[in-house]
Amino acid sequence: MFLVKASTKKTPQPSPVFHSAIEKVQGGPRTFAGTPDRLSALRGACLIRDHHRCVISHSFDSSEAQARMDKAGETNALDDDGNLLYQDPNRPGPLEMAHIIPHSLMKVDANHELSPSKKAALAILNMFDTGVVHLIEAGDIDRPRNALTLTRPFHVHFGEFQIFFEPVADSQPHTYRIDSFLSRYILPEFPLTRTLYLSENRTIDPPSARLLALHRAIAHIIHFSAAAEYIDKLLREMEGQGVCAADGSTEIDRLLTLGLRGWSVST
Repeated sequence: MFLVKASTKKTPQPSPVFHSAIEKVQGGPRTFAGTPDRLSALRGACLIRDHHRCVISHSFDSSEAQARMDKAGETNALDDDGNLLYQDPNRPGPLEMAHIIPHSLMKVDANHELSPSKKAALAILNMFDTGVVHLIEAGDIDRPRNALTLTRPFHVHFGEFQIFFEPVADSQPHTYRIDSFLSRYILPEFPLTRTLYLSENRTIDPPSARLLALHRAIAHIIHFSAAAEYIDKLLREMEGQGVCAADGSTEIDRLLTLGLRGWSVST
């Protein structure tokens, strides 16, 4: 998908803000997507919910680890579950907040309006799962349900739709088989199964299963290059000519057919 693929750069990483900032991303009034304070609040909320760990590798955030060791001592610092950090078998590293659906899709222009191509892309996403776009409208795209905590390399691959999450049947909630289209030389540990962390008393929304399913559907479409190239062509036409050409040459009916026949998150 042309616009979605063009929106897959890593999410900017402002310093996390905690406490009252978390309330902003959970239930505050809608604001425009991508503002620094919203992204900072979102990063802070995701770090807390995900226990300061990458949801794939389980690496602990190195900045947080150092801060805790500076305060409590290297052999006394604990992780979020009360375990000694220095005994952690997973190597720590810098962690980032990654949007499931790119936040730039909701970035408005100077008139606070979405471009025709972005509106078209959102309409396509809605075809995969009717009504799903309401989960990411306006500032809602910067809520915890649309974000994960990842290491930098996994953030890059996830943002490029090279990594995807598939729910595991008959398992505890929020358990996923995580796989990739990349070579096993690049990601030899894949596929793997992970149960996502939840915040205490679920005060912070977990990653949305619907949005992860939508991300997975996009990943598969992009992987099958013929379908991706076809959607790219249609979206380029929409970008260049508005939503559709005056003579009807933009094949919106075929695009609708593509969305309604088989390319859905339920398949």
